[in-house]
Amino acid sequence: MKADPAHLAKIHAACFTHTRAWGTAEFCELLQNPTSILAAQTSGFALGRVVADEAEILTIAVLPNLQRSGIGRTLLAGLEATARSAGATRMFLEVSHENQGAITLYQNAGFTQTGLRKGYYSSSDGSKTDALILSKRLE
Repeated sequence: MKADPAHLAKIHAACFTHTRAWGTAEFCELLQNPTSILAAQTSGFALGRVVADEAEILTIAVLPNLQRSGIGRTLLAGLEATARSAGATRMFLEVSHENQGAITLYQNAGFTQTGLRKGYYSSSDGSKTDALILSKRLE
């Protein structure tokens, strides 16, 4: 699938209703960055970047009515494969400690907690939530 920044922004907005979703301009900028990597389907996407031998997952979004159907797992595997092809040997991410669905996805894919960022995320109501730092070695 060719990356359409407006489509990615629409999916992101549908998934991130309690925080500020990323807009079309932000996706345009991210996709133009040569370090960016993307795995995408019409119903979701995984976006990351590779710098040297490290890959970072920036966001994964699957339309809410299709979550827990295996799409996220497929997108994550695709992003990992692209990261390995780009020379990454380690992948990491931050995830809200309240997002149990995402935490389970990452744990089932072999990610483990390596740190904690206190008050990392801001909610739409102004409250702050902690982020777990997860990582895994890419074989």
